[in-house]
Order: sequence, then structure tokens, then C-alpha cells
Amino acid sequence: MARKLVVLDYGSGNLRSAERALRRVGAEVEVTADTDAALAADGLVVPGVGAFAACMRGLDAIGGAQLIRKRIADGGPVLGICVGFQVLFGYGEEHDVRTPGIGYWDGGVTRLEAPVLPHMGWNVVDPSPASALFRGVENERFYFVHSYAPREARGVVTTARHGDAFVAAVEDELVCGTQFHPEKSGDAGATVLEHWVQALP
Repeated sequence: MARKLVVLDYGSGNLRSAERALRRVGAEVEVTADTDAALAADGLVVPGVGAFAACMRGLDAIGGAQLIRKRIADGGPVLGICVGFQVLFGYGEEHDVRTPGIGYWDGGVTRLEAPVLPHMGWNVVDPSPASALFRGVENERFYFVHSYAPREARGVVTTARHGDAFVAAVEDELVCGTQFHPEKSGDAGATVLEHWVQALP
């Protein structure tokens, strides 16, 4: 049976490309801001592009932060993508302004220490041997567009490097996230999404 997913529509993110990528791996997908649908789905995907503060404002406008916290508290799987991953941390710091996040993971999202920003394009990652998401694509490249990233997180952590090292993905029981865009990462990204969908309870 196809897993039923909701891509959370809060005015930010590559909603349609995420929807298409998830349909490609066999999921039923609804793009919506409806709380009941988001809580009832087998999996909730939180996309996000742009600034951390703007994404938090968009989430707050639809009650998204409370929705995500409740879903996690109820044992519902969540996948954050790019800034949708970043907002799961305690805070984001951009241009000397610190914005509170959802706070599932402690710590924050800060500017990369790199000679060229944003970090844009294809990059390899270094998955943990315990990773389920990267099984079979450990040596592939994934597509990144960001200037900020977390440096540590709880769970099975995959790292990458652009200037300094940063967290590229996390698998923490029912909550996962990727700093890269799996929906823009070709077959390798599709494999990561497929592994996440297949693991949904």
C-alpha cells in the first residue's frame, strides 16, 4: 500500500518538486496546510528555502511549529528539507539576528565558514555507517544551496564539508532531515527519499 504523505504548505519551499519526487518513489502526496491532514498522514515533509526567520514566520502563520511539535510528540514521522530541516533546531542565526526555531534538536544553525557562499551545487557527503537513508548511495553527490547549517545533532549524523564541516543529514528515530535537496539530487536523492518512505511505520 502506498504511504500517504503531506508536504506542508506554509509559503516556502519547492512544494511541487518535492511532491513530484515523493510521487516518483511511490507515495501518495498531498500539498496542504491543513492540520488534520498533516497529523493523520503516514509522513510529514517540511520543505523550506530562503531565510530561517522568514520560514519561521510562515510556519507561525499557519500554526506550523505547534503542528510539528504535536506530530513529533504523537510519534508521527517528520522529514525536514533544507531550511525545513534547519527550523527543527533551537535557533537560526543570520546577520547577527537569532530567531528561535522549533527546538526538536538542541543547538543552532549558523553561517558556514567558507571562502565562497552560498554553498551551491553538488557535493559528496560522509554518511554514518549506521545510516539507513544513504544505503547504496554512500559515494554519490547531492545538491546543496545554503549559507548556513547546523554543526551537530542528536541521532545518526551524516556530514559534508564546504569550508568547515557541517551536518548534511540526520536520522533520529522518527525525525529526519537533509540540508541538501533530495528532490533536486537525481537518482541518489530519490533513493534517500525512497528509503525514508519505506521505513515509515
